[in-house]
Amino acid sequence: MHRTSYLSHLECGWCGATYDADRLWNLCPACERPLLARYDLDAARAACSREMLHRREPTLWRYAEMLPVRDPAYRLTLGEGFTPLLPFQKLGAQVGLSHLYAKDEGLNPTASFKARGLCLAVSRAVELGVSRLAIPTAGNAGSALAAYAARAGVPAHVFAPSDVPPVFVAEMRALGADVTLVDGLITDAARFVRQGVAEGRWFDVSTLKEPYRVEGKKTMGYELAEQFGWELPDVIIYPTGGGTGLVGMWKAFDEMEALGWIDSKRPRMVSVQSAGCAPIVRAFEQGAETATPWENAATIADGLRVPAAVGDFLILRAIRESGGTAIAVTDDEIRTAQREIGAREGIFAAPEAAATWAAVRRLVRDGWIAPHERVVLFLTGSGLKYTHLVQDE
Repeated sequence: MHRTSYLSHLECGWCGATYDADRLWNLCPACERPLLARYDLDAARAACSREMLHRREPTLWRYAEMLPVRDPAYRLTLGEGFTPLLPFQKLGAQVGLSHLYAKDEGLNPTASFKARGLCLAVSRAVELGVSRLAIPTAGNAGSALAAYAARAGVPAHVFAPSDVPPVFVAEMRALGADVTLVDGLITDAARFVRQGVAEGRWFDVSTLKEPYRVEGKKTMGYELAEQFGWELPDVIIYPTGGGTGLVGMWKAFDEMEALGWIDSKRPRMVSVQSAGCAPIVRAFEQGAETATPWENAATIADGLRVPAAVGDFLILRAIRESGGTAIAVTDDEIRTAQREIGAREGIFAAPEAAATWAAVRRLVRDGWIAPHERVVLFLTGSGLKYTHLVQDE
């Protein structure tokens, strides 16, 4: 069935400037901040209902009207999205929570939630005529780009820190990507991508530096609402590096309310970072609107080792508007949480994902989460690419 995208225009999340959605953009030309896709919500509300989803495929494309790809021929898929929402009864009972759930994003293609964002970024970029793509990565985003670029038949250039686990490099190369290892952090890798953009060699699909990765990530919010019968949970616990998923879900909630699919109730959004790299937590605690870069970032959770996020103000805005909070957990807490999730609930979670359980334990202990509340952990990736962290234990 042909489904029409109700994509209307792009809007800067910082200065509010608007742009033609059918032209290729990275950041806002006026202020160098992220652009967000906007939709004709009145027209979509008149044409789209929750009931239309019942017979659709269990991928993120079930929400095609609220996604930016206009021509169905460009809707790439490897089966991404509609991941299970699982009750975590044993871990919940351990801390006195009767309604603890986990959304297992490790079951996406390339074993992480990054598949959602790169599926949309690559689909839309190719629809707009891009023929070569590049990304800086801590691992999972590079794998996802490689997979969807291969699906689209376009070259992918991936730049990653030299200490990225070898399995990521093997996966990216197996998927046809050109991989360059860089001394330093993801921010150092990003400099090589920017240089290539300046030379006209490729299009940059870095986190929030183009408008459409966030559109893929927002589908986690749509799915959560659908899986809970269109009533959102009380608390969402989200591991935050670049923060696209948290920003995307917060955007999705507003869209769904405008469509008449949910009411005005919102979850409290919790941003979880590593104590070794916690720029969002520090900015939240200081009451700042943006975050200053974190010096000497170090953590076993590679996806949380993001010293500076271009969408920092959007992350902080979502946390504050929701009445949420930001919390940093230690690597030791992450290791313990990873073991407990595996041994008690049967999921081998990536360290970034395990950080969410470490955060819940502390938030319950401190009384920030009440026993009756419905809480969702976002397990953003599989631990299978991080076996080096547990082999010696």
